[in-house]
Amino acid sequence: MTFMDGIGRAIGLSMAGQRSPWGKPKGADGGGGEPPRAEGAGPPRNPWLPPGGGGTQPGRRPASIEDLFKNRGPEGPRRIGGGGGGTGGPGFRLPRRADGKSWVPVLLMSAGALWIILSSVHQVQPKEQGIVTTFGQYTRTLQPGINVTLPWPLQNVSVVDVSTFRSERVPGTEAEKLILTGDQNLVDLSYLIRWNIKDLRQFRFQLAEPEETVREVAEAAMRASVAEHELDYVLSGAGRADIEQRVRTRMQELLDAYRSGVAVQGIEIEKTDPPERVVEAFKDVSAAQQDAETDINRARAYAQQLLARAEGDATAFNKIYEEYRLAPEVTRRRLYYETMESVLARTDKTVVEAPGVQTYLPLPEVQRRAREAQQQAQQAPRPAQPAAPAGAGR
Repeated sequence: MTFMDGIGRAIGLSMAGQRSPWGKPKGADGGGGEPPRAEGAGPPRNPWLPPGGGGTQPGRRPASIEDLFKNRGPEGPRRIGGGGGGTGGPGFRLPRRADGKSWVPVLLMSAGALWIILSSVHQVQPKEQGIVTTFGQYTRTLQPGINVTLPWPLQNVSVVDVSTFRSERVPGTEAEKLILTGDQNLVDLSYLIRWNIKDLRQFRFQLAEPEETVREVAEAAMRASVAEHELDYVLSGAGRADIEQRVRTRMQELLDAYRSGVAVQGIEIEKTDPPERVVEAFKDVSAAQQDAETDINRARAYAQQLLARAEGDATAFNKIYEEYRLAPEVTRRRLYYETMESVLARTDKTVVEAPGVQTYLPLPEVQRRAREAQQQAQQAPRPAQPAAPAGAGR
């Protein structure tokens, strides 16, 4: 409001013939204003232009933003004709060199040299390789070490780690990954892919999304390999190892056909489970199969024992036959004694053949009766002892 009031007051004064903001009115003698204009001298001077040299051009000139800031420094408006060699007041200036020349060319040259060095020299680590592109077009591949290229933006360098193994887990979440087996069963299977880059140029320029391509190729190879076997074989340890090898071979063949520049280092099956909806029934079937395997193993062990015993008996008979051929009578008598010893060892009757001795002595019966009498004696109640008289202890 104050600014608007000031403008209104100035316009009122000019209309009333008093002091005009563009100079003194006609006929005024006071100093500080410009002299009265002659008749036909042209339009009045632009009050926004600086006095003196600023009004040398004939005619009226409109105000310009360049004119407002041309003579303006960091400390305010400069005055024409002041000190500083006509520069219009104090201003910022770069220091001069010893010969009086400016440091600006030196600074520009130093910045340019630094930019060339930083964008032209590249150090590639032992496990890395670099791709050099000239205006976006492939030029060459940088090997580990110090390499020199043209400065940016003429050539651009992209360094990638090509030796470290990368891992891709399928599926990436905890969701089920159901795959159909050869006997029309479903198995929930998850696996890990390990791969690295063997050709950086193909990996960078041949495929739009190399990582996604690796996952898709792995899934296709896994489904094809699982479909060749039955469920029991897939769940077994040997089956999993065979499937891992088949998947790796198929993946490498497909990726080489795509010219992807990817080397498959290994496939690791982490989980092979039945679907969650039938897991209880599958556990019952697995338990029954384990019981059957246990019984079969026991039968095989017993058969091996019988076979080993029979082979041992046959070997012993052959040795006895060889001895019988050398001494038939001695061997026959020895066999008779050994046979009678083995038979009589399991009987409870003893036969003694000697003169003056009873032919049959039932020793087992005598021993049995003796044991029964001893038991009856132990079980018989003992007679009570009479109590001592009251005065016996005095």
